[in-house]
Amino acid sequence: MGLKDSVSSDLMKSPSISVAPKAKTVTATKATPKTVATLATCGASNNTIVTKVIDGDTVVVEGGYHVRLLGMDADEKGYTCYDPAKTRLETLVLGKQVVLERDVTDLDQYGRCLRYIFINGSNVDVQLVKEGLAVARFYEPDVKYRVEITQAEKQAQVGNIGCKWPK
Repeated sequence: MGLKDSVSSDLMKSPSISVAPKAKTVTATKATPKTVATLATCGASNNTIVTKVIDGDTVVVEGGYHVRLLGMDADEKGYTCYDPAKTRLETLVLGKQVVLERDVTDLDQYGRCLRYIFINGSNVDVQLVKEGLAVARFYEPDVKYRVEITQAEKQAQVGNIGCKWPK
């Protein structure tokens, strides 16, 4: 049995790998006889338009790619800051040209692109935390703007700004 037959045989025995819709699938070019790696990558352009806001920390951009903002966490539906955070994010980015900036990790476990979002040179992730609509939240190794976002959170806390830090 040759290398090609061995790899095909191993693939038939392996469980399938599912990739989130709209993620670009790339197959590794080097394979050992027992392994073929399939990697998902974000297909969104770095310069794109936001077409939909899902909640206070997730948007959809051109091409249907879901983007999760890094360095912060906004409330989910049913919690106090959900509507204010979503509405503010819509005001800031919906229908507008934005720049997506990657840190280290490309996609999360749900297949969403992990990015910082900038509009007119301003970091939207920092802005939402500074306005008290989201909290700082970091997961190593994605900590590029930790200092800026943490400082924004401290300002919001001290000033009792937004729905996350009410008076």
